[in-house]
Amino acid sequence: MRSDIAGKMSGRAASSAKYRMIMVCLVILLIGIFFLSLTVGRYSIPFFDSIAILLARVFPIEPAWTQTMEAVIFNLRLPRTIAAVLIGGGLALSGAAYQSMFKNPLVSPDLLGVSSGACIGASLAILYSMGPVIIQIWAFIGGIIAVSITVAVPRLMHNSSTLMLVLSGVIVGGLMSSIMGVIKYTADADTALAEMVYWAMGSLADVKMIDLYYIAPCILAAGFVLLLFRYRLNVLSLGEEEAKTLGVDVRNVRRIIIVCATLLTASAVCLAGTIGWVGLVIPHLGRMLVGPDNRKLLPAAVILGAVFMVMIDITARCLTSAELPLSIITGLIGAPFYFYLLIRQRASIT
Repeated sequence: MRSDIAGKMSGRAASSAKYRMIMVCLVILLIGIFFLSLTVGRYSIPFFDSIAILLARVFPIEPAWTQTMEAVIFNLRLPRTIAAVLIGGGLALSGAAYQSMFKNPLVSPDLLGVSSGACIGASLAILYSMGPVIIQIWAFIGGIIAVSITVAVPRLMHNSSTLMLVLSGVIVGGLMSSIMGVIKYTADADTALAEMVYWAMGSLADVKMIDLYYIAPCILAAGFVLLLFRYRLNVLSLGEEEAKTLGVDVRNVRRIIIVCATLLTASAVCLAGTIGWVGLVIPHLGRMLVGPDNRKLLPAAVILGAVFMVMIDITARCLTSAELPLSIITGLIGAPFYFYLLIRQRASIT
């Protein structure tokens, strides 16, 4: 008996040590790729110079770099790199939370129609020739409205089950796609339509530091709440009846998770447009590394998503002379990787 208990305790200690080691490696990887993102591009900057330029804002360092280098980092690369970290971490976190809550590995952050609604909001702003800030605001509002409609449908049907919520998301997503088609049909083919299509494909090229001042608090606050609900997500994954017997208010917990995941996704979309596959694939990669326990999975998914998104952004601006939309690269990487996961899962079952 004592030997069994000792064996379980040693196994848990080894698992915790492995998890800590993985997280330390992921954090180091994120820091390294963050600074790499500041150095590479059409205007190359030495790696250590980019670090010194950042440190010079805090410590008195004699400048050994040009004003152009400093302007490129602070005006162009630093805002988009921070945005990539926030977007990647937010989408991966919301995807992991949705997949756990709905107990479905095929669920993605735009399940409830937030991306479709955000595209409609942004497209309307583009149609009426509004500025970048107004486009972001309309995108955010559109995403929130779409999810609000999705959540309202089960209430009207007097059925608050998870299945009804998913079906409502499918209905609202289809409706938003049809409305989007009408907007594209009425848009000018030479100006507004091209801008709509490019925006919907995702890009960080126009992100400024002022944009982060408005969007970052939403992402950080919603992400912090979801991380606090890691244990409740574990309980919800057991089923509604089991969660109720363990004292969890299923309806309120589900509502909070939906609100926070929606804020994360809407904030990411309004900042960089629609970016697919991140919230679908990265949680699976996290499970491969740390397992299905949400107390470990959610923090790992945040860092993995941030690393992945920064890598995608580096590839987008370095692969060709013209910057590629982010969704093209995420699709080219995410689809084969997800196919590999399906083959791996099938092999484990057979």
